[in-house]
Amino acid sequence: MKETVIWLLTMIPTSLLFTGIGIFAMLRKKPMWFWSGTTVSEDEITDVPAYNRANGWMWIAYSLIFWASTVLGLFQIEAAGICMTVGCVAGIPVLILAYNLIYAKYRRK
Repeated sequence: MKETVIWLLTMIPTSLLFTGIGIFAMLRKKPMWFWSGTTVSEDEITDVPAYNRANGWMWIAYSLIFWASTVLGLFQIEAAGICMTVGCVAGIPVLILAYNLIYAKYRRK
């Protein structure tokens, strides 16, 4: 029981964080960045609202791994840990690929 409480106290805020990044990206007026410490200029992007929506959905989709692990942790903590590990290891390269596709689609040529 104790490990489930610790799991939930860790995973709920983490899941909320990634969902929040997605919502933040969708509501942003200026282009959302991906890499820490970088910015994307409005001059680089053809359709800023669509670019930000795509970024937001990307982050929300990534957060689903965390939400699934959170719920799974209520029933099977070991399976939740495996889901989280596999999801993060596979998810990070997918995030990079998805962002590069989004940027390429909305980049001003």
